[in-house]
Amino acid sequence: MTESRSMLRLSGREGTLFIGVLFAVTVLASLANLVIPEDSFLHVSTYTITLLGKYLCYALLALSVDVIWGYCGILSLGHGAFFALGGYGMGMYLMRQIGDRGVYGNPELPDFMVFLNWQELPWYWYGFDNFGFAMLMALLVPGVLAFVFGWLAFRSRVTGVYLSIMTQALTYALMLAFFRNEMGFGGNNGLTDFKDLLGFDLQADGTRVALFMATALCLGGAFLASRYIMGSRLGRVILSIRDGESRARFLGYRTELFKVWLFVYSALLAAVAGILYVPQVGIINPGEFSPLNSIEVVVWVAVGGRGTLYGAVIGALLVNYAKTRFTAILPEGWLFALGALFVYVTLLLPHGIAGWFTRRFASKSVKEAAA
Repeated sequence: MTESRSMLRLSGREGTLFIGVLFAVTVLASLANLVIPEDSFLHVSTYTITLLGKYLCYALLALSVDVIWGYCGILSLGHGAFFALGGYGMGMYLMRQIGDRGVYGNPELPDFMVFLNWQELPWYWYGFDNFGFAMLMALLVPGVLAFVFGWLAFRSRVTGVYLSIMTQALTYALMLAFFRNEMGFGGNNGLTDFKDLLGFDLQADGTRVALFMATALCLGGAFLASRYIMGSRLGRVILSIRDGESRARFLGYRTELFKVWLFVYSALLAAVAGILYVPQVGIINPGEFSPLNSIEVVVWVAVGGRGTLYGAVIGALLVNYAKTRFTAILPEGWLFALGALFVYVTLLLPHGIAGWFTRRFASKSVKEAAA
């Protein structure tokens, strides 16, 4: 009991430390890009700012998976679908902002529609020239999909590996659908060649820094909101469902409602990550729906330590940084190096990096208290 309380206290302290480090790195990196001259070794390039912003988007996606897997025990292998749907919502808005500056100069139709001889804009593209409407749809569509899927699955009491396979089938079906040119989302090439966001040039340093800071703020806000939820009475019910759903149901809780609510919340976090990802990377295509991408997110969470929130962020940042470094150092064998990293963490750190730190310092605190 004493060790459990020590772990909870340490988890809170580590979460506070995480927010402080995130805030400090964001501010310092932004100032180093905008204020420090380019010829100084302290200058942070715009490329690095964009890369950090992409990493933070991945961290937010990993956080969304940790919420549903680490705290409720639902292993979702389809969160890439919600991430991609949010990204397509932002991409549709950015495509409508191009106007007559496209290759074909059509003020209404995106270039890929002109190339495919489309005569008019599809009805489901209407309204996406408005930022507010586009962001609402980018959140509403993944949210509704998560609600319908979760309601049908959890009400039918589908659990375990069967639920994981169903989530994987969901994202695979969406990937096949978005690959079709007839869907009106750019087919295999997806949406790209974005120009500006809310009137600001996407290639400008200031815009890149603003997107980076917005991503950091969203990640910090999602972390605080998730930590508050898991520390509340609702969070304790969710943990009880993870540890013994039949007992929670016997006590009178409608467990399927709690699971659906958490699944929708998790999907919305993934959609926000997708929304922020697209303007920084500059493209969204059906490859983002790939089941392998969703499986990779689960690996990030496992490496960092599930059920800790900040561990998922650490895992996403570490694995993606390692991937970037390995592709530069070992272009022929970076997959083997990355695989070795996964095996090492799985064998020696079964609770992930964050779990190892938490347990180590918790046991130390218990020993000091006993002494």
